[in-house]
Formats: sequence, C-alpha cells, structure tokens
Amino acid sequence: MPGEPAVRDRRGEERFLVTGALGCIGAWTVRALVREGVPVVAFDLGRNLRRLEQIMAPDELARVRLVVGDITDLPAVEATLDNESVTNVIHLAALQVPFCRADPPLGALVNVVGTVTLFEAVKRRLDRMAPLVYTSSMGVYSAADVDPASGRLHEDAEPHPASHYGVYKVANEGTARIYALDHGLASIGLRPTTVYGAGRDQGMTSSPTVAIAAAVLGQPFTISFGGPTLFQYAEDVAATLLAASRSSLQGAHVFNLGGHRVAIDDWIATIEAVLPEAAGLLTATATELPFPSEIDHDRLAAIGPVPVTPVGDGIEATIEIFRRLAAEGRLVGAEHGLAAASAGRA
Repeated sequence: MPGEPAVRDRRGEERFLVTGALGCIGAWTVRALVREGVPVVAFDLGRNLRRLEQIMAPDELARVRLVVGDITDLPAVEATLDNESVTNVIHLAALQVPFCRADPPLGALVNVVGTVTLFEAVKRRLDRMAPLVYTSSMGVYSAADVDPASGRLHEDAEPHPASHYGVYKVANEGTARIYALDHGLASIGLRPTTVYGAGRDQGMTSSPTVAIAAAVLGQPFTISFGGPTLFQYAEDVAATLLAASRSSLQGAHVFNLGGHRVAIDDWIATIEAVLPEAAGLLTATATELPFPSEIDHDRLAAIGPVPVTPVGDGIEATIEIFRRLAAEGRLVGAEHGLAAASAGRA
C-alpha cells in the first residue's frame, strides 16, 4: 500500500556476511540470524568467540561460518563475498572511541579505509546484493548540534563531531552517499547512542553494561558518565540491522536509532530493583556524554517496525545472562570490562 515501508522477502535466498561479528552488536546479529535459520558468515580479524559463546548455545555456534580476515584487505573481502555466495552485508567492524583516540591513524585505517573497502567490494557485485547496512553513531554529533528552541536533535542537524571516532563515522556516511551517486549502491546507516546488553564490555558508553556485570559479581563499580542518555538494547539493534538489510530502499540513507532516554541514576536504581543485593554498589560520575540524548528518529519508520525493549526488561534479561555465566564460572570481571573500567578506559 502507498506510504508503507518497502520490504523484500528473500529469506530462502539470503546468505549474510557480518563484519566485526565478534563484537557485541555483531554477536547479537549473528545469533538472530542463526535462530532464523539463515546462513551467516562471521568475518572478523579476531579469534576470541567469547561474546558469541555468552549468548549462543554450542549447537547454534556450530552453524556459524567463521572467517578470519582484515576488513582493509580488499582481495580477502572479495574472496569471502564470492566463496560464501553472500547476498546481504551487515558492516560492524570498527575501532571504538578510546582506541581511535589512542591511535588515530589506526582508527582511520580500520573505520574509514575498511568501510571504503567493503563498499568497493559490494559495488562490484551489485547484481546480487541487498542494501549494504552499516553502523554510524550518535557520536557524529556534539551537544551543540541540538536545536536550542526545542532542546532536541533534529534529523537534519549538521554534525560537528567531538572525537576522531565521530569524524570517521561522518566520513563513512559520505562514502555511502558517493557510492550511491556514482554507482547506485543502496545503503542504510544506523546511528545508535548507548547500546547495552551482554557482550558490551568496551567502548565509551559500555560502562552501564559493565555495571550490571559488577552488580551480579557483587563488586563496587562507578559508571564513567552521568546524566541522561538514549539506551538501545543490543538485541533490538541487531533486529533493526536485519530489517534495514531486508528493505527495498534505494540510495544512501542514515537513520537515528530510537530507544529509551534514561538518567544514569535511574539506570542504577533499576539494576538495584531487579538485583536488590547490589544496593549501594553502583555509583556514577557527574560528567555527561558529549552528544545529545533528546533525539528525533521518525525517519527510521522507512524500514518498517522495529523492536524497542523497555529498559527494565533489557536489564533483567542481561542480569539473567550474567547470572547463568556466573553459575558456570564464566563471568570473569576482566572479560566483561571491569578491569578496563577500573583503569578509566570504559
């Protein structure tokens, strides 16, 4: 019907490539595909499967084709697309804010050159490819980009990133636009803000999830920022990525992700409500994140309905995963961000 999102259903023909599949969002995306029964190739330079193992059963993980590769290596990327008969690409491979700050040239190589490499490889195979879907970030914006009259970040706001990471993400959005203009390559970029859930153990906005792990372990922990932020549950982000990949949108699109705006003090209170024994363990600094939390995201409706899990439910689900891992002796603080956080790097 006119005005409804354009969605194509080719699930019997799909074969997904997920870059950065060993990261948090990558692991949840891989899990979603496996549980749908859709073939998925996990492409990552790393070899540590712990985030996948946290949220997937061994028989599920056995159905994932793992390819170790460098996203900046065009021949390797092309060979993987061809050897695995890939039709849908979800591009998540990237270095996060602290790593880009520590080594800007490496950050640019992975985040910018790696993205250009993937676009180039997909361009050469447009006849069989769905829209290329990638993660941008709310980090493309700074607090000054908020409309002073409404107090909200509008969807047509001009970005002024305050970090190398944000600059790289702006560059990737530009790359997508040029590939659409020059080659007709359809793409959809999604801008998350604060993603949480099992596996979110590194990056600038990871410490709210690290706090959940600390609470389950009975350890004190200080979240590295305060004030409000827009939370998105990792499982929802994965579902949104898949909905974008299955859309029939043409051209280059970038959408802000919705979610729930929650103050960090309320986040802590919700953890304590679900896990009363953690009362008094968690605190937060007063420093707020350098990007907006009141964000317009109406244009996301173009890809169709997407899930938005209530924060209390997402926290409870994460606690249950961490409790299971703890019972199995697998909730190791150093693997869940606690060591990095205590050193000020979360």
